[in-house]
Amino acid sequence: MTLPSNDLTDLHIDTSLTSPKGNAAAQRALDYYLKPNASETPVEERFFDVNPDISAEEALVHASDLLRCAAATAHESASNLNGASRDLAFSTVHMIDMAKAMIDRSLKGLSSV
Repeated sequence: MTLPSNDLTDLHIDTSLTSPKGNAAAQRALDYYLKPNASETPVEERFFDVNPDISAEEALVHASDLLRCAAATAHESASNLNGASRDLAFSTVHMIDMAKAMIDRSLKGLSSV
């Protein structure tokens, strides 16, 4: 039986922390173990989120309903104001009504398909 030789004179291991070769290897190891995979999508927590399974038509119907509620709220608020504030609030009602009309028109286009 032969014992393993401890004669490793040709093997040089650099244990210094200043070796550029060692730094690159260490950086690759840290990157591999500590950085998240590029394919992982970060999970963004939201207070309100849209169901990913909702159809385009359902989303437009819901948006139309939300705009109707926003217009009613803005109109009621504008009724209690005077002067420039009243004009500004009613212009908001007008913009909401225009956005609702565009969504309603999109819904008509979807239902005719």
